[in-house]
Amino acid sequence: MAALALSRGAGLPARLLAAGPLWGGGARRGVRALRRTPVRVLSPGQAAGRAAAQPEPRRPGKESRGRAREPPPPPPASPGAWEEMGLRYERALPGDRRLSKVMTIVKSRTFRDKHGKILLEGRRLIVDALRAGAVPQTVFFSRLEHVKELPVEKLKGVSLIKVKFDDIKEWSDLVTPQGIMGVFAKPDHVKMKYPETQLQHSLPLLLICDNLRDPGNLGTILRSAAGAGCRKVLLTKGCVDAWEPKVLRAGMGAHFQLPIVSNLEWEVVPNYLPSHTRVHVADNCGLYAQAQKSGKASDHGWVCDRRFQKYRKYEEANHLEEEEVLANSWLPELKVQSYDAVWTDAPAAVVIGGETHGVSLESLQLAESTGGKRLLIPIVPGVDSLNSAMAASILLFEGRRQLRLQEEGAQALEAGVPRQVSLGLG
Repeated sequence: MAALALSRGAGLPARLLAAGPLWGGGARRGVRALRRTPVRVLSPGQAAGRAAAQPEPRRPGKESRGRAREPPPPPPASPGAWEEMGLRYERALPGDRRLSKVMTIVKSRTFRDKHGKILLEGRRLIVDALRAGAVPQTVFFSRLEHVKELPVEKLKGVSLIKVKFDDIKEWSDLVTPQGIMGVFAKPDHVKMKYPETQLQHSLPLLLICDNLRDPGNLGTILRSAAGAGCRKVLLTKGCVDAWEPKVLRAGMGAHFQLPIVSNLEWEVVPNYLPSHTRVHVADNCGLYAQAQKSGKASDHGWVCDRRFQKYRKYEEANHLEEEEVLANSWLPELKVQSYDAVWTDAPAAVVIGGETHGVSLESLQLAESTGGKRLLIPIVPGVDSLNSAMAASILLFEGRRQLRLQEEGAQALEAGVPRQVSLGLG
């Protein structure tokens, strides 16, 4: 048996060499194959042909070694509101001058009026504008999150441009820029949609700004007008532009809470007033003639300047007496009353004059023609005058107080409860 096993074992190499297809033929190639892969030893009972039928594992050749294996595609992400609305943005490349060109336009009042564009900076102001129906044209932002916080349904067709934060900081008027700016078409007060809460609390009270030049004062006045529930604000020619960035910043969104009509001539101002409106003037200069006769101009805490000299028919007065006579003859006569006495018994409009020259002669003439009065805010003797924004706030909220008391009195009468309301403090 041992001899038989040796004889069978001796014939094994011959059989393996006869099975040429197993290694691809040739002793040299067989040695290389043995060096690469383990050799499968067949027992005498297995057929050599079956072993030869086993295919050789496929090895990457020279053609496939240079090809990079493609990574598997990422799983599809669920689309968000941004993608569902079809919004796209573009990234500003180095040398892109679109931001600088737009800033040149919106920083100048002449260009703003010519191109009909305004600049809004900050998320809150842009959101207020979008909700009020202002039409956006271009939005510059430094982070995509800033734009995704806006009402995406209002951004269809808007050019969205991602820029560097340093570029926004260069053109920003804020101490701490928020990283987002919007260029809008100049709003039309007729087409705007103001908040329902503002319309519900609107009062028969209007504000007329006369020759206001300070942006901070005008912005504060607009904010007070919105807070008091003014129905409308009229700006005459000579006022600072309501859409100047400093006015917008001081207004804190008031531009999109009540109608603002700008650049009006005095001849057309009555067209924007409700019927039977009485125009009152916030000006202490009416006391000048009376106080001067008694020699106590400082008793009222006001020394009136010669603000109306440019309207006088003469160039020079030789005597003080002649000047007093002429002053009394050309100034419209308006009754002077304390600001806390009743002046809201009819739809009312209050005129606030500028910081330097006060109210104009046209405003006095309009007040006289409508049966209005001068509203006096008493101040301590020796104090020159109140700030325009402060005076406007006092008068507007006093008007709101009077109207509220009138409404409460009317409701009490309807309920059958007689009630006597005292509107004045004096």
